[in-house]
Amino acid sequence: MVTQALGEQPAPRNGVLFIENVGNLVCPAGFDLGEAKRVVVISVTEGEDKPLKYPDMFATADLMVVNKIDLLPHLTFDLPRLIEGARQVKPGLEVIELSSTNGSGLDRWYGWLGSHQPLA
Repeated sequence: MVTQALGEQPAPRNGVLFIENVGNLVCPAGFDLGEAKRVVVISVTEGEDKPLKYPDMFATADLMVVNKIDLLPHLTFDLPRLIEGARQVKPGLEVIELSSTNGSGLDRWYGWLGSHQPLA
């Protein structure tokens, strides 16, 4: 589907192609989409049990982005438990806590993206 969507267009130089594989946390982990890096984005509204409930998605990830952290004061969510569970599945998994609302973590996210692009 990715090849079909791109058609015969040449890949852009110095660009990034994001492939959003949505649905659930089980099936996407089983498909090789030709990605250079795999990022799992989990929202604090989804619950901290997900890494242990769906380990394949986290075991294949290069990075876990925890999104919507600005909501933490309003939720019953154990962020350390989420990170601990993810690192139990994949030791050393890099984690970025991010809020699009207040911009927290965006510099780290942009830096991670920039440091993982192939050199032209």
